Amino acid sequence: MPHPPPPPVPVRGLHHFAWRCRDSEETRRFYEDLLGLPLVHVIKSDHVPSTGEYCPYVHIFFQMRDGSYIAFFDLGDDIAALPSPNTPAWVNHIALRVDSQVELRAAKARLEAAGIEVLGPTDHHIIESIYFFDPNGIRVELTTPTVPQAEMDAHALHARADLDAWTQRKAGLRAAAAGKAAHA
Repeated sequence: MPHPPPPPVPVRGLHHFAWRCRDSEETRRFYEDLLGLPLVHVIKSDHVPSTGEYCPYVHIFFQMRDGSYIAFFDLGDDIAALPSPNTPAWVNHIALRVDSQVELRAAKARLEAAGIEVLGPTDHHIIESIYFFDPNGIRVELTTPTVPQAEMDAHALHARADLDAWTQRKAGLRAAAAGKAAHA
């Protein structure tokens, strides 16, 4: 009988999330000058450390107040990452937290004054959010909590059961779609 795996190591938080950008200076202006995230580190190399592959790049890091980062790779070819062809544009995004609804509205006004199209605020019952795209076509959400932590803790108590119910419903939806396809 195989031995059970060791317990997972504790994940302490997000260090960084990285995307490809079309132009590092254009990206810096957006994240540092417009959103206020300071550029704190730049890595320049001709070879990818993990693979050894030749690919000249710059890797830039913008720090958030909690110590985590948003990072970008400029591969020097002025090409941004393409959106996923099988995924609606609203699905893949990064959500960044601000401290209040007042700050959320101030951010919206600042973005709109800079000519950025902003959707929202949108009430999600536990958070309120605005949405916009960065120069690379990446959807960004600024959000703020609108309920006390006790309410979030109560949601956590039934999160697994909620996911299990969705998994069951999804199986039913897939079965119904397969049945329709078989009769078509």
